[in-house]
Amino acid sequence: MNTVIKGTDEKMTKSVNHLETEFAEIRAGRANPSVLDKIRVDYYGSPTPINQVAAVSVTEARTLIIQPWDTSLLRGIEKAIQTSDIGINPQNDGKVIRMIFPPLTEDRRKEIVKEIAKMGEEAKVAVRSIRREAMDKLKAMKKSGDITEDDQKHGEKKIQDITDNHIKTIDSLTEKKQKQIMEI
Repeated sequence: MNTVIKGTDEKMTKSVNHLETEFAEIRAGRANPSVLDKIRVDYYGSPTPINQVAAVSVTEARTLIIQPWDTSLLRGIEKAIQTSDIGINPQNDGKVIRMIFPPLTEDRRKEIVKEIAKMGEEAKVAVRSIRREAMDKLKAMKKSGDITEDDQKHGEKKIQDITDNHIKTIDSLTEKKQKQIMEI
């Protein structure tokens, strides 16, 4: 029974961590190196993340500087950014690539806030699905005689407590990210 509870907690924690990663990738009008995480550049025939072939730094609140360790990669990095869905045109000066993030419009902020709410809801659905699987496992264990009815009730209560904590975390992360977007 304890393995079911522990496994459930780990799966729910992974869902919350995934949500945090998704939130970090949302472009919020500020320069954030994590917007480049999904972009791959061709490095000697293999697709490689930009942060593994270049130094990525934030110089001002809305400017991201990408300085490749091998200057021959400048064109490839620039092309990879242009073909991505970031929506920012990189500026190549021959040594570094600058990405200047424009300030967000009010309409775009509202769209992003809706997207954040949707992501938060999807994470909650995932957590609830994990809870349902765990509850089913406990019922099956009770049916097969591995645990008593009291153990089942105790396990279900623990799983519900874990679920409630993860839902609270998701709500607070969602609210925090929405505030961040609206305050910019």
